[in-house]
Amino acid sequence: MTTVLIVAAAAPKQPAVLIEALERFRSRGARVTVACFFDSEELPVDPALAEVRSFVVPAEKRDARLRRALGRAQANRKIWLHAQRHAWLRQRFRSADLLVALDPRSVYTVWEMAQRNTRAGAHFGLVPAQRALDAPRTEPVGKRLERQVAAAAGIGTRGAKRAAVETVRTTVQKATGQRIMSNPAGAWFWSRAVAAPRVPDRLRSKLAVRLHDSAVKAGRPAVAARTAAAAVSRINSAATRADVLTKAAQGELALGHVPSGLHDAIRAQLALADARRAKDPKKAAAAVSRAWSLASNRVLHFDRLSSPMSDDPGAFLAPFRESAAARKLSEPRGRLAPAAPAPTDRPLRLLVTTLINDNFLQEILERYRGMPNVEVRFLDLYEDPVTRPLALSGSTVMEHLLGAESTYGAKIEEWLRPHLDWADTVFVDWCQATAALFTLHDPGTARIIVRLHSFEAFNFWPHLVDFSRVDDVVFVSEHLRDLSTAVLPQLTGERAPRLWVVDNAMDLQRYPRAKPADARFTLGLVGFSSVAKDPRWAIDVLRKLREHDERYTLTLIGSNFNNRTSKPAKDYGRLLAKDLAELEPLGAVRRYGQTDDVPGALQEVGVILSTSVRESFHCGLVEGAASGAVPVVRDWPFFAGKPHGARTLFPADWMADTPAEAAERILAVTATEQAWVEAGRAASEHVLKTWDWAVTQADYDRLLLGD
Repeated sequence: MTTVLIVAAAAPKQPAVLIEALERFRSRGARVTVACFFDSEELPVDPALAEVRSFVVPAEKRDARLRRALGRAQANRKIWLHAQRHAWLRQRFRSADLLVALDPRSVYTVWEMAQRNTRAGAHFGLVPAQRALDAPRTEPVGKRLERQVAAAAGIGTRGAKRAAVETVRTTVQKATGQRIMSNPAGAWFWSRAVAAPRVPDRLRSKLAVRLHDSAVKAGRPAVAARTAAAAVSRINSAATRADVLTKAAQGELALGHVPSGLHDAIRAQLALADARRAKDPKKAAAAVSRAWSLASNRVLHFDRLSSPMSDDPGAFLAPFRESAAARKLSEPRGRLAPAAPAPTDRPLRLLVTTLINDNFLQEILERYRGMPNVEVRFLDLYEDPVTRPLALSGSTVMEHLLGAESTYGAKIEEWLRPHLDWADTVFVDWCQATAALFTLHDPGTARIIVRLHSFEAFNFWPHLVDFSRVDDVVFVSEHLRDLSTAVLPQLTGERAPRLWVVDNAMDLQRYPRAKPADARFTLGLVGFSSVAKDPRWAIDVLRKLREHDERYTLTLIGSNFNNRTSKPAKDYGRLLAKDLAELEPLGAVRRYGQTDDVPGALQEVGVILSTSVRESFHCGLVEGAASGAVPVVRDWPFFAGKPHGARTLFPADWMADTPAEAAERILAVTATEQAWVEAGRAASEHVLKTWDWAVTQADYDRLLLGD
């Protein structure tokens, strides 16, 4: 009886073809086994036709050696790694007369089986296998012996090569690992070895990145920097130098560090972009994109309690201002005609547009949709799945700007031109992709207004906006305007747009509600999901209060802390979780969770906190104050000590520099129920008179409709 082993890497798309072949094999008296490397239940076959078994090693049963091998292996070889782990399958393929690969990914596995069973025929596909079954082969004994010897030698050679490679890899990893680089002698040796002459760039670059990462993990960033610099000084290729410096910086960022060689990596990428700009805009754009990816990494600005962009924007962005390619991205191209005045013979056509986030637009849309002299359209660039990809690729925008003409640019023109032709005024919320795309081409006579929130000031998108085609830029606070003009020099000068400071549109009338007396001892924090909100500052305040009176508690309103964005966020989240694990069982902290009824949640809050390191305005604080909670505001560190910040935005008696000062203010203002009620009423009256939509809508009328 002929035995046939069929190897299948994936379930066949046409099972009927396999069933028909199995019936033919049976009619010829063959016994067939189908070895599946997927769930065998996906292949229902009559046991009378063939024995079907699955041979994938479950994840929980994979030892460390197999996991490492699978991690390194190519897709086709992974199947063989699974196959050789099963004794039953090894016995079957060694005794089979015919080995059949059902699909391309199983070919390598059948070839390996054939090297171990040289008398078996090996075929790819069912038809060749059936032909072989109908034509039994005969082979001279000498030829068969020659083939057996060659196969055995090949197996031994491949095994020896893999063993040698594995040995070398393991040796190099250990010799260049964290322990070695933490030793002064080891660090001294490798910092010189990596700069040795006549080492190929490819090997030197890999070794440099490995040594740099090991030194950083060993807590020796200075050694890491010296090692990378020594290697780079010997590398001839500018692209390889940039790659080494970039990978070194990325390695440090992944560990949550501000890379010591950050500017070196950025400058290397920008130098590459400058060199390639004229001949290859695509590669130049890729280099600029990598530079911006480093500079706007969230570890630098969002998942730490400080930011080099806020500390000194000019110094941080100096490499971009020195680069011809980077300057080209924001080069003013101007408009062919100025924006037309508002029409007098028909309603004003107002296009309100954003990308995904319309959180700050509801009151604006509702107001102007209700005006008979305004016709409103709303466009979210994310809504259409066909055009959506066009709005999500910063590097493609860069490529267009560096090359002037592109298919991508033509698609943007085709997409947005009808909106520009229709609108008298375009209000772009968020200075990100939407603003860049609406200024990619001449806007015609449409007036372009862009509102910039705080997040974008730390991102690359505003640097792709042609502000010479923007008529007005809106900020929600003076300190955000100050930061933005320092980050974006194109916001000042002859061709710059008009700058406005207009508060967020907030309907605060729905927040004032009667509070229970025990709310006096409840602190509230609206939003605590990110490091920038610094909820542990609120925990510090709470601890100091509870040293005086254990009736004080903290309510956290909003989604839970997100610790998945980076290692610093994970580290911060671990400390916050430890705080909560201690205080929640005592009833000192309560997580209210995400809610659509924020006024209802704030009804139980007597003191509203702003503990952030940066805010453009902090709507949650103002909403809490509108509810009658007493505001206590940290002097946001990103803006503290500067001409404008939290201290110039809010009344002086709301402010606190430290958790101790915040606790002192809370103890004083909640000493009696009457004092607390009066302070809360005064805060509510202030925010309603200053920031309620009934007050601020006049500013939007002036902005959008004109004087």
